[in-house]
Amino acid sequence: MVWTGTWVAERLGVELIGDEALPDLLGLALRRNPRRAHLLVSNVLGKHVPQRPSVVREAGHGLGVRVRQLLGDEEAARAVVLGYAETATGLGHSVADGLALAPYLHSTRRPVEGVPTAGGFEESHSHATSHLLLPEDPKLLAGDGPLVLVDDEFSTGNTVLNTIRDLHERHPRERYVVVALVDMRGPEDRDRLTAFAAELGARVDLITLAAGTVALPDGVLAKGQELVARHETPAAPTPARPAAATAPAGPPTAAPNPLPGPRAPRRPPVRVELGWPAGVPDGGRHGFDPDHRARLESALPAMAARVTEALGPRPAAGRAPRVLVLGFEELMYAPLRLADELERTGTDVRYSTTTRSPVLAVDDPGYAIRTRLVFPAHDEPADGPGDRYAYNVAGGGFDAVVAVVDSVADTPELHAPDGLLAQLAAHIPHVVLAVVPSYVPQAPEAPERSSMLPEPLRGPAFSSYAPEEVGWLLQDLSDVELEAPTEEREEAIQSGGAHYAESLPVEYQPDARYQELFHAALDASAARIARAVGTVTETVLAERSPRPVLVSLARAGTPVGVLMRRWARHRHGLDLPHYAVSIVRGRGIDANALRWLAEHHDPADVVFVDGWTGKGAITRELADALRAHEEAGGAAFSPEIAVLADPGSCVRTYGTREDFLIPSACLNSTVSGLISRTVLRSDLVGPHDFHGAKFYRELAGADVSGAFLDAVAARFDEVAAAVDADVKELLAADRTPTWEGWAAVERISTTYGIHDVNLVKPGVGETTRVLLRRVPWKILAQRGAGADLAHVRLLAEQRGVPVEEVDDLPYTCVGLIHPQYTRGATGADGKAVVSQ
Repeated sequence: MVWTGTWVAERLGVELIGDEALPDLLGLALRRNPRRAHLLVSNVLGKHVPQRPSVVREAGHGLGVRVRQLLGDEEAARAVVLGYAETATGLGHSVADGLALAPYLHSTRRPVEGVPTAGGFEESHSHATSHLLLPEDPKLLAGDGPLVLVDDEFSTGNTVLNTIRDLHERHPRERYVVVALVDMRGPEDRDRLTAFAAELGARVDLITLAAGTVALPDGVLAKGQELVARHETPAAPTPARPAAATAPAGPPTAAPNPLPGPRAPRRPPVRVELGWPAGVPDGGRHGFDPDHRARLESALPAMAARVTEALGPRPAAGRAPRVLVLGFEELMYAPLRLADELERTGTDVRYSTTTRSPVLAVDDPGYAIRTRLVFPAHDEPADGPGDRYAYNVAGGGFDAVVAVVDSVADTPELHAPDGLLAQLAAHIPHVVLAVVPSYVPQAPEAPERSSMLPEPLRGPAFSSYAPEEVGWLLQDLSDVELEAPTEEREEAIQSGGAHYAESLPVEYQPDARYQELFHAALDASAARIARAVGTVTETVLAERSPRPVLVSLARAGTPVGVLMRRWARHRHGLDLPHYAVSIVRGRGIDANALRWLAEHHDPADVVFVDGWTGKGAITRELADALRAHEEAGGAAFSPEIAVLADPGSCVRTYGTREDFLIPSACLNSTVSGLISRTVLRSDLVGPHDFHGAKFYRELAGADVSGAFLDAVAARFDEVAAAVDADVKELLAADRTPTWEGWAAVERISTTYGIHDVNLVKPGVGETTRVLLRRVPWKILAQRGAGADLAHVRLLAEQRGVPVEEVDDLPYTCVGLIHPQYTRGATGADGKAVVSQ
């Protein structure tokens, strides 16, 4: 295969020196530019060369992962990623995706009325030099965390120096990370950046895919300009040649500016309504944060399905249609994600974008730019009208093209006889137009109520989970003294009618023997849990949504939500949004959390997740709370909860109906990201606040949250076949809840003279909670129950609670709260139950 820099190298004596990967990453072309005649043409950027979107996205995403590894999660969560217009807007956004924890902003050459400039700088070798920084949040660049600067190539370092100089004067920081596909600096430029960093007193790291230099002989600029002048011709098309993915080699003197002849007129362009999610920016011009990404990813399958429908039916046999998704100048990320989703569903798709950059086109396989379409600018640019270009599109063998523009660029010029759509239609049989709404920043003086709700809390600032694993829709009450000894807490609840959610029990600290039991139980049950995780996740994907938004009920549901998210990523490559919310018996679910979810996601995609069902009290509480929320004018959410284990037959979506030991039930915060139970108290939680919780940082030495997740996730591949069989069986089965667990609880309540179902806690998980948090009376154990109850027997022994073996128990065990010594025993309204 001929290297696409050969033509330039042979004529100018230019030489690419460096890593072996460079020829795969770069080709060469020529352009009319007074500063630099040659152009490094990236094969993985998605700008001039149509490429598989998965290749383009992975190039940036992988670099972002490396940045996160370099910084560590704590620093990565404080970082800001800045990409350069126009060529690196999509690359920078993909780097931010790989980093996962930081917001993204790209520079722009498009002023936006009403948005003040937060900075600007010059790009010395570009044809269009001035960059503006227009963040919606003026504080975005005002922090002191690391700044990650992303460009497609690092050639002289001048652009980076200009940026750092401008921003450092306004907001000094200690660390910068420069990210590029290739580092092509010479020794002098390397030394200059080192000296500059020393002068600032800041650390500057560099991460690239490959490094090298371009050896330029004397007089190369003049020689290159002469070569461009000799080969440039008017834009009139040359005679047609057959369209192909790779153009045939030309004669020794290659045809300049080749353009295959227009096809016969085809059907007019088809406009497709994408259904872009409201409030999600079209890119990073004004800022784009991890929650924007989660909302976009939830909407991508439906948008891709609409595009697929607009493309028309695929042929029953023969070659699959070859599709190009064509982005627009700075609008690179949205079309890239759309193209990537189309590729994921099996479309033969390539991705590239239009550009302001004029480049010589030469029909030669050793030259990076084979064809060029020229059309007028169609977004009313601030620097006036001018030509724009699409390279390697004509003659690319495409059966259809999806042109993606923002609404500012959907102008008469776009639809004109010499406009982009007409140029595309002349060479590609089927043209589809998709318009992404241009994001308009909110006026700061009149914020919506939604903007006043805080963003989710994330680790490591809140919880020991990685930031992308879960966002907590809670407020941090870590500095508030909420714990009390068990008997004091129970006495307060009984005497004053206080609610159990107004205080916290002292966190149980397991001794060495109990910790050994936990690890033994985890080793024994990890595969069984992995199988249940896979089964419930696959059921949700099949029945609820292809991109569900997981919302776990803190805190027992949160480890399960994290595991479901990990399964979806491991098995399907999906990055599912996951949040944790508070639900309190007798008071319902956090209504402000529901409002936040409705404002950031489609409520139809929300799937509530819990660890297990006992008798189904929380299942009923959730249904009642969601019904009341909707009746009060709130969004409609589905009350169908997904659980890992459903021994009480209370739900339709579950991983198993066995009552077995889930090791996360053995411990409290130390297996749940070091987060407490949730708190709802009027002096701490106002009408517009999220419910609260504490982060027990001081327990980090005993934390096994990550170990639990890793142990289960390590068994995913092992159980994959069993999961597939389970899901197939479940999807065909009648899974209507029978509520047999509730009936059993009522029988036990009567048999033991308790006469209150709220004092009967069925199942291994609920029994464990009784022993850890309540005043237990006795434990009923299924006769012959084995290792699943080892930790229950140990806790009962430590607390002096009798264990009674019984027959015909539908659960492995049941915990009974003391029916007379009622401190801490709570009823349906969450208040103390006073026995008569």
